[in-house]
Amino acid sequence: MFRNQYDTDVTTWSPTGRLFQVEYAMEAVKQGSAAIGLRSRSHVVLACVNKAQSELSSHQRKIFKVDDHIGVAIAGLTADGRVLSRYMRSESINHSFTYESPLPVGRLVVRLADKAQVCTQRSWKRPYGVGLLVGGLDESGAHLYYNCPSGNYFEYQAFAIGSRSQAAKTYLERRFESFQESSREDLIKDAIMAIRETLQGETLKSSICTVSVLGVDEPFHFLDQETIQKVIDTFEKVPEEEEDAGEGEAEPEAAPGAAGTGEQGGSGDQDVAPMEM
Repeated sequence: MFRNQYDTDVTTWSPTGRLFQVEYAMEAVKQGSAAIGLRSRSHVVLACVNKAQSELSSHQRKIFKVDDHIGVAIAGLTADGRVLSRYMRSESINHSFTYESPLPVGRLVVRLADKAQVCTQRSWKRPYGVGLLVGGLDESGAHLYYNCPSGNYFEYQAFAIGSRSQAAKTYLERRFESFQESSREDLIKDAIMAIRETLQGETLKSSICTVSVLGVDEPFHFLDQETIQKVIDTFEKVPEEEEDAGEGEAEPEAAPGAAGTGEQGGSGDQDVAPMEM
């Protein structure tokens, strides 16, 4: 962490033209639990992984409601994420009170990026160590933005941030061309599948992930655990059903002994297990 005193102040540039505190904030985003966002023409889905600091504690919220048409998922320092989500909620309420219309998503993202950028040019401030996936719906359609601690922002069709997010990005890059025409249920399924990619060996359960949805005539809300678990069961059981069908076809060719069939079933389970993780 020691960079020859160039990282003691956010406004001190290194000889190579870098601001190390900004890079540290971006590194904090990479260390946070994964957050994923997807959008279609009419819906936006935000999902995140719930990770507790210990078995004795509960997890912290990673997805926040800003307005009926805007939600945000965070990765990084949760305290900074709460402050920024409260700022976004205040801006949305003020705009609705003044103009009697919902705040456009792009305008809110620009204000958020300006607020983050100010912290990179004031010596008495530090960058916000949190990345935000802002999903919303306005007159121009569904939007998904990523706000970086440096003050940059980008619009995406689908994106993932946080720990082990590269695995989720790889999955999303294979599928993103179909997201624009995807239905609400398909978006939710793809979001949960992307969450599973970030676990890398851990069993996917509804208790370790949070999913939220907003869309046309559907205000921002969270899915309950039963609904999430039903979606998980739909694709977790597919390999087992295919394996059972394969065993049924192989029975006429198998040896008459029952032990041979048992060995085939055991080897089949070993082949299926890594796919389910």
